[in-house]
Amino acid sequence: MPLTMSDNKDPLPVGKRGKVREIGSQAVWSLSSCKPGFGVDQLRDGSLETYWQSDGTQPHLVNIQFRRKTTVDRICIYADYKSDESYTPNKISVRIGNHFHDLQEIEVLELTEPSGWVTIPLEDSKKKSVRTFMIQIAVLSNHQNGRDTHMRQIKVYSPIQENSIAKAPVFNSVELAMHSTVR
Repeated sequence: MPLTMSDNKDPLPVGKRGKVREIGSQAVWSLSSCKPGFGVDQLRDGSLETYWQSDGTQPHLVNIQFRRKTTVDRICIYADYKSDESYTPNKISVRIGNHFHDLQEIEVLELTEPSGWVTIPLEDSKKKSVRTFMIQIAVLSNHQNGRDTHMRQIKVYSPIQENSIAKAPVFNSVELAMHSTVR
């Protein structure tokens, strides 16, 4: 799968805007460890200046759990080697499943001094977006053999699905517009 990097504030390529939406707020987030004041709130606050900092042995885990099976198109992770140096992830594993006990690894990434958004498309063998209850991002190693890790932001995107209401006809004449609503 192609891996893309962007140093823009917005991780989405122009062609994907309006076709996917960020769904991270619909999930329950948990971490394997964190330093006080450097947890999920900082990972999800929208600022590239704050970050999650792990506090423990590797692998460092970010768990993202949805209440229902959810279609996920991509994950975007912001990493900045210039600011974080040995805290910057070097090798990342992305796993999906129904719960902690059936996670399957679908992607392993080697990052070389990343600076910006790293976009990870989540696709099945038929190149379709995956459907899952849970995503786990595991930091397997850091640059310069660093122990703890920094991740500045993670965004999770789902394709926007059209529904029949959005396809309703538009009435232009006054006579038809009078009958366009149901009482």
